[in-house]
Amino acid sequence: MMTNQEIMRIAKEQSARDLNCRAEDFDRQENVIVPSRIKAEARRYYKEPLPCNLVSYGNNIVASVKEEYRETVEKYLDRYSFYHCFETPNMLVLDEALQRMGQRVCFMAEYFLPDVKALHAPECPYETKLLEQKDFDGLYIDSWSNALCADRKELDVLGIGAYEQGRLVGLAGCSADCDTMWQIGVDVLPEFRRKGIASALTGRLALEILKRGKVPFYCAAWSNIRSVRNALKCGFLPVWVEMTAKPQKIVDDMNR
Repeated sequence: MMTNQEIMRIAKEQSARDLNCRAEDFDRQENVIVPSRIKAEARRYYKEPLPCNLVSYGNNIVASVKEEYRETVEKYLDRYSFYHCFETPNMLVLDEALQRMGQRVCFMAEYFLPDVKALHAPECPYETKLLEQKDFDGLYIDSWSNALCADRKELDVLGIGAYEQGRLVGLAGCSADCDTMWQIGVDVLPEFRRKGIASALTGRLALEILKRGKVPFYCAAWSNIRSVRNALKCGFLPVWVEMTAKPQKIVDDMNR
């Protein structure tokens, strides 16, 4: 199995591909700003360079920005401590500045990696089954929209289902977002929650991913306490955060 050091190295190398920077940039004490470009082997759902993407592994901020927003972002990063740049009220300063140029802060998330010394699969109170891509037909419905992504079906490669008398009641799935890292999502039917199903499925799926030589990772909004607790319960730890700006129209469409 991989070591924690190898997992961290792979994650930083992937973030470097996503942001068009170097992996060692995340370990510097000063902030780093690079041009927004899509490198080969970036996450497969990146279709075009992002207007602004801020990433921190806890030392600084690496900002990948289009040239027209560079000065605005640079002034923002110079004004506040790096960890305050990801929260209100400071974040509103960036949002207001970008809004004048047709952009808005859109996505904010925390990312988790497994601690191989703590990663485990708690016992599931229901029968479980390993699922492959061919088994996902018919599962692209709202109930499983965190575990599977209808817009990127080709990336959903592996899953673990929990069953009560043949009925699917919980599902963890992973998408092959890039060559080295697979992202985990999980759903449990409302009436079956708080029974340990989510952590059992998440932990087992993470172990299956590691067996295949890939790094499992997990994403949650800071406010989604239930999701964060699930990650921690089976041995994941918070490792990096991201804040992404998108065009105003995209934000407006998402809010409708």
